[in-house]
Amino acid sequence: MSATRWCLVIGLVLGIVLAFGGWLALLITLLFGLIGLLVGLVVDGKVDVQGMLGRASSR
Repeated sequence: MSATRWCLVIGLVLGIVLAFGGWLALLITLLFGLIGLLVGLVVDGKVDVQGMLGRASSR
């Protein structure tokens, strides 16, 4: 699926959450979406967690 379609799907889902759940549900959905994005980036190898933690502990 293209990035445009993914963005459309995400926008529709967030719109439904806002319509039926209110602002708090929307914020919670966005928070979990960001967590899922970070996990996906780590799994794909685009974010190096060990490198980030190694630099922080070596200071």
